[in-house]
Amino acid sequence: MTSSDAALDWQALPARTAPYAEVIGDPISHSKSPLIHNFWIEKLGLDAHYRAAHVTPDTLAAYVAARSADPHWRGANVTIPHKVAVTELVADPGNVGQSIGAMNTLFRGEDGSIAGTNTDAAGFVSPLLAAGWEGTSAAIVGSGGAARAMLFGLKQIGVTDFTIIARNALKAMGLLSQIGVKGRVIGFDAPLPPVALLANASPMGMKGHDAYAPDLSPLPKDAVVYDAVYAPLETPLLAAADAAGLAVVDGLEMLVGQAAAAFAIFFGVEAPREHDDELWALLTA
Repeated sequence: MTSSDAALDWQALPARTAPYAEVIGDPISHSKSPLIHNFWIEKLGLDAHYRAAHVTPDTLAAYVAARSADPHWRGANVTIPHKVAVTELVADPGNVGQSIGAMNTLFRGEDGSIAGTNTDAAGFVSPLLAAGWEGTSAAIVGSGGAARAMLFGLKQIGVTDFTIIARNALKAMGLLSQIGVKGRVIGFDAPLPPVALLANASPMGMKGHDAYAPDLSPLPKDAVVYDAVYAPLETPLLAAADAAGLAVVDGLEMLVGQAAAAFAIFFGVEAPREHDDELWALLTA
């Protein structure tokens, strides 16, 4: 745990007396979610706040219990490594635990209890749809919560040919089965298949993690390379794809897309996306 994460320990954060939401994870100090949500809060003039909270796996259940008793808490975005584990701790009105198997957004349900949903899937596919991408094959790196959302989202937009690149083949095959798609699992030492989309759903390439830098030559020239990592914004994977002349999508696209959906859940108002150019400038400064 870094000193920055220690300073954000959820148990030591000050109590709030106005509506607030937060992002939880381990690590968490790198998160850009507070910048995004507080930017929108300021633009809308809301009496609210958004912050980062460091939650370790062994305190996740205690966090959920504590926030359920806090009347000012409006919700939380959930990041690595809690997206799967949290499904066992909260209500699931949309049945995303069964359909996706991961939650990235917590909120207070109608009965006052904490419930969960997933905005990652929509956030992931939105830039692909905006760019007019119509591929039918994809390779996804990783088999965690982000990979589950990617598979689910791609299934919804017509992708039928899936490859998962993972170290744990059994876990990855179980993921394909749970999402209800056909595909194959390969290891990191296997050549990439000639897919229309390569998407990194793992923390590889993030600051403090090993890079993911495969040989991209098997990909067709019109393939898209998409990296959910946004710290750094240009990962080794995206740098290699750009050098190879492939289209790229960076992690900010997915981050802002899923954040906008979560913002509406937390605060009951749509995120002011008309200020995206200004927000992007802040995020990439």
